[in-house]
Order: sequence, then structure tokens, then C-alpha cells
Amino acid sequence: MRNLFTLFFTLIITLSFAQDEDLANEYFKNGEFEKAIISYQKLLETSPNNYKYLFALVESHQNLEQFKEAEELLTTQISRTKYPALQIELGYNFQLQKNQLKANENYDVALSFVDKNPRYAYIVGRAFEDKSLLDYAILAYQKAMELNPELKFNVQLARIYGEQGKIEKMFNSYLNFLNNNLNESYLNNTKRIFSDFISENPENENNVLLRKILLKKLQETPNLLWNEMLSWLFIQQKEYNKAFMQEKAIFARNPVSLSRIIELGDNAQEDKRYNTAIKIFTHITETAQDTETILEAENKLINLETQLANKEGYNSIQEKYTSLFDTYGKFTTTLDLQISYANFLAFNLNKTSLAITKLRETLKLPLSKFQEAKVKLTLGDILVFEERFNEALIYFSQIQRNLKNSTLSQEARFKVAQTSYYKGDFKWAESQLKILKSSTTQLIANDALDLMLLITDNKYEDSTQTALKLYAKADLMAYQNKTDEAITLLGTILEEHKGKSIEDQALLKQAQLFEDKKQYNKAIANYQNIITNYSDDILADDAYFSLAEVYNNILAEPEKAKPFYEKIIFNHEDSIYYVEARKKYRMLRGDTIN
Repeated sequence: MRNLFTLFFTLIITLSFAQDEDLANEYFKNGEFEKAIISYQKLLETSPNNYKYLFALVESHQNLEQFKEAEELLTTQISRTKYPALQIELGYNFQLQKNQLKANENYDVALSFVDKNPRYAYIVGRAFEDKSLLDYAILAYQKAMELNPELKFNVQLARIYGEQGKIEKMFNSYLNFLNNNLNESYLNNTKRIFSDFISENPENENNVLLRKILLKKLQETPNLLWNEMLSWLFIQQKEYNKAFMQEKAIFARNPVSLSRIIELGDNAQEDKRYNTAIKIFTHITETAQDTETILEAENKLINLETQLANKEGYNSIQEKYTSLFDTYGKFTTTLDLQISYANFLAFNLNKTSLAITKLRETLKLPLSKFQEAKVKLTLGDILVFEERFNEALIYFSQIQRNLKNSTLSQEARFKVAQTSYYKGDFKWAESQLKILKSSTTQLIANDALDLMLLITDNKYEDSTQTALKLYAKADLMAYQNKTDEAITLLGTILEEHKGKSIEDQALLKQAQLFEDKKQYNKAIANYQNIITNYSDDILADDAYFSLAEVYNNILAEPEKAKPFYEKIIFNHEDSIYYVEARKKYRMLRGDTIN
């Protein structure tokens, strides 16, 4: 019983002490320094060696310009214990009084601790950094590394150099640290830090500087780290050909995996550098030794060629598929290729029946549940293309049932919602989309939210939902590659439902289809219409960004693009385009990063 009472009593004291500390911190935070001083004095009486309370008490006195009281507190503590941070605090107290001579004397005393024991640099350097005495912090770290080469303060030095704007020294310090402490986490963190100092512009001063540093290091000491950092830099600059050269050099010295080169090809394709992507994927098909990698590259290559081909080029693509199947057969190893072929038959050659037959034959192979789901997703897509909605829904539902909570299951649920929307069953579509709003896959969550907003914003305005049904029909036509018919139907919506909530959505969709047909002036007119008449609606940022992209990337008129990127930066900070718009705006303006 006595032990229980003691424990209870100790707990009460501890809680009371914590409350006193919280109160002192609150006074300090609110600028009530007289009250803070009283509270910290009480705390310090209980814990006389607690430097957190001491320094907070000193700073409270300093904020009230009670420098003498602060000095007495520090000198008393210094007489009791030798701790370098106390000397820095005392020096800073003199600096606040414009007595730089006395301040420097104390700073030098603090540095002398490092002379005696280099490991004090952790405390000394950090204390100097806390007071923004960065040159002194540099001295502490450099001195320690000179006295004990085993101590590494490159990261601390790099951080300080970055704050001081000494970019070359910062780059070198981080790279030196990486060279001695290479692991994936440090490498990614360094790239993240460097990305704040460089831009997409290869001629940016910092980009040029980093490139020169890396090339010099590569010449002095061949190291795959420098090749990898150069490749990363070239990718940031969208110079995929140069990155490809570095990646080939890395693979030549360490031929373990081609995954990095495949990823580079994906990046080039995503950025619409199609010729470079083709060159990269072709190189992989010629270099890879294992069938799996060869087929992955061949599949990416043929999909890319299909994307770029016109109808006249379809025969050669058909022949390539035939050749690949002759070489590798139709087994589980060529599953992705079989799926790509079905898509090519349906969406390019319009041979949907043949595509469906081929996929149903593929389902007879000994597939895993995930492989079977991939085939059924494609089957469902083609059935939707043919407007055989109920059959498509059966396949999508089977995937949901067999692979619960997986990414494929979530994708299938979205396709259920999308198919229901095409059918005009908006209520069921909306119920599925509500579930998908919290999808673990961001892309699916975003698509679900966009479609749900389209339905909810337009379903109540007209009890018959005529305009929404017409829009869903136009959306389906666009999916079926009936671009002209979709544009015409959207035009009908714009004429017959003018002023309705569907109008801005129809303008945006029609503009995107105009872009597909390279009718850029018509697309621009639609985007301008949205900006003029719907500047407060949720699609305004889409219109601004799309306009900027047309002027910047297609019409090569960057000066016209700038004001539209700027609108997103200043008026749409919550837009999904915000980060990209800011980056492109700063590049067009010629900003030097940091």
C-alpha cells in the first residue's frame, strides 16, 4: 500500500511539473517574458542543470534587454560546469549589446573545446547554427574534421553552405558525404535537396555548376555514383539522350539489371520524347539476355509505335506482333504482349470480335488470379467499346470479387462506375465513386472524384438528366475514337443547354478533342470561353493550364503562356497543376533557383 501511495504521489508531482513547464513555454511563446521568467526560475530551482530551462530564462531576459541578469545566470553556470554552449550563449549576450570583442572572445573559448576534443564539434557547431553564427559553425566542423578525419560533418557543412548561398561548396559537401556514406536513402535525400537548387533549364547557373562538378569528379575518380548523379541531372533537364549515355556506362560496368534504363525509357515516353524512348527500348531488346526483359521492352516498343502510327503503318505493326508470337509463342510469358495485341485489334483495327476471341483463348492459359484479372480488365474495356455494357460489368465484378482490396480491384470498381455512367445509370455510378474517393491509388482516387463531381454537379438541374446523358454519350464516343461525332454532340449540348452547369464541362471536353485533331485555334477559343464565363468554377484551372500548355508546348509562344501559368500560381494554389505551373512559369521567366 505504501509503494502504491509513493507511486501515486510521484505521478502527481510529475504531472504538476509538466504543467508548470507547459505554462512557462506558453508565456514565452506569447511574448509574456516577465511571467516566463518567474516560471522558468521556479523550474530551474527544481532542476538546476537543465539547460533547456536555463537558455529559455536567458532568452527571456534578453528579450526584455535585461542583459546583466542574463550574463549573471550564464557566468554562474559556467563557474559550475564546463560546457561550450554556455560560452556561445554568453558571447551572444555580448553581441546583442554590440560588444563584438567580448562576443568573439567567448566564441573562441567555445571553439577551443573542439581543439581539446573534436567530438565537441557536434555541440559547438549546432549551438553556433542556432544563433545563425554560420561562419563559426563552419570553423567548428572543419576544425574537428582536420583533427579527426574519422569525423564527418559534410552534411552539416552542406546545409550551412546552402543557407549562405555558397552553392558550389554545398554541392561538393553533399557529394563528398554521399561518396563516403552511399545508401539509397541518402542518395534520394541528396537528389531531393539538389532539386531545390536546379531547374529544367540546362543553362541555369546552378545546373551548369553541378554538371561541371560531377564531370570533374568523374575524370578524377571513376565512380558509378557520379554517373548516376549525372544521369539524374540530365533527366531533370529533360535531356534523355545524355542520361541514356550515362545509364549505358553504368550498365557496362555493373551489368546486373536493365531496370534503370527501362525506367528512363518510360520517363522519355511520358515526356513525349518519343524518338529517344524508341532508341532506349530498342537498345534493351538488343542488350537483354533474359526473355522476360526482352519481352517487356518489345511490348513497350510496339505500344509506342502503335501510338505514333497512322493507319498506313498498322500493317507493319501487325506483322511485328505475328513475328513476336512466332518467336516466343502464346504462353503466360507473353501475356502482356497478348493483351497489347487485343487492344491493337480492337482500338486501332476495329476488329473487336477477333480481339475478344483472342482474349478468351488467353484466359484458358494457367494464369494466376492477377494475370486473369488483367485479361478480364481488357476484355471489359473492349466490351464497353462495343457498348456491351452488361457483359463488361460481369468481368469487372468478377475482378472485384476475386481480388478484394487490391489495386486491380479498385481499378475494376472504377470501370464499373464508368460503365454505369456511360449507360446513364448515374445513381449506381455515384455510389461506386464515393467508395473510390479514398482509394489508396491516387490516380484512381482523382479520376473517381472528377467523375463524381461531374455527375453530382449536373444531375439535379434537369429531372430527366438529358444534358448529362448526352454528355456521357459524347464521352463514350471519344472513348470509341469517334472524335468527330463526339465534337458534334458536344456542340449540340452547348447549343441546347446554354447556361446550364454542364456547359463548362462540355467546352473543356470539346477543347481536348480539338487538340487531338490539332485544331488548336478552336481549342483555345473554348478554353478562353471557360475563363471568361466560368472563372469561379472548378474547371477554371484546367482551362488556364491547358491554354498555357498549348501556347508553350505546341505553338511555341511562351510569352502568351506565362500569364496563364501565373493565374494558377496566384489564384489557384490548391490546384493539382500548381506545382507544375510554378515550375514552368519560373523557367519561362528565367529565374535562377535559390
